[in-house]
Amino acid sequence: MKRLIPLFEHVVKKPVWDCRMCGQCVLHSTGMTCPMTCPKTLRNGPCGGVREDGGCEVKPEMTCVWLKAERRSHSSINPKRWEAELNHLRPPVNNQLKGTSSWINLVTGADRRAPAGWSGEALDEVHDTDAADHALATIGTALVEIDDPASLPEGFHA
Repeated sequence: MKRLIPLFEHVVKKPVWDCRMCGQCVLHSTGMTCPMTCPKTLRNGPCGGVREDGGCEVKPEMTCVWLKAERRSHSSINPKRWEAELNHLRPPVNNQLKGTSSWINLVTGADRRAPAGWSGEALDEVHDTDAADHALATIGTALVEIDDPASLPEGFHA
């Protein structure tokens, strides 16, 4: 049975959503678009290399997976509670689950166990206000615009 379920899942999901059997399905939170079809396998949004026409940086003939996810998540047939999940932070893929059934992993909780070394959590999920304030301050510092790169310490930029 444990071998039959992944086979059945693949037969159902591959032709419809181009499923890559990562074992951690997030179709419901990405507008029924598999993020694993992104050539860079990005699970939390586009890479920044999206072309003006919406094409992928790696495969220009392919529409960016995340543009499709954005459009599809706002579709009238997509439940509203799933639409809100588009912006949730997803942990990196646990490659040990590749080829396993996401259905079994959902039931057993294996899909929610983050890979070793991952400790990230979305800011809206942080319950400790001091930790959230520190995270926001750190992000704010990292995103400061520099008007004159020459003013940065030597070796800071190329």
